[in-house]
Amino acid sequence: VQLQASGGGLVEAGDSLRLSCAASGRRVSLYVMAWFRQAPGKEREFVAAMRVSGNVTEVKDSVKGRFTISSDSAKNTVNLQMNNLKPEDTALYSCALGSPLRVRVGERDPVRYHVWGQGTQVTVSS
Repeated sequence: VQLQASGGGLVEAGDSLRLSCAASGRRVSLYVMAWFRQAPGKEREFVAAMRVSGNVTEVKDSVKGRFTISSDSAKNTVNLQMNNLKPEDTALYSCALGSPLRVRVGERDPVRYHVWGQGTQVTVSS
């Protein structure tokens, strides 16, 4: 299975972006799908995750109410809708997947996810 992330860009504070993670080779419903982000000089951090089968989601506290994770079964994607973006949301956003047998929804440790897509850059200007 391979992951392809897209949708990043340069926006102003208060704007919205929708990131998409497309999976090829396997259905996303088989996995726990997650979004992480990494800002320059900082560690990679968990943003949101979803077990598509069962529609179980978890979102990082600091982005709750602004970010929403969802799936599109027709497109075999997991998406991250980001509203009211702030400069501190600036980072390289990457999607990942893990086996539901090994990874709980909301797993914060990146090493638990065994497939990663390339990142998509989100830059929010003030």
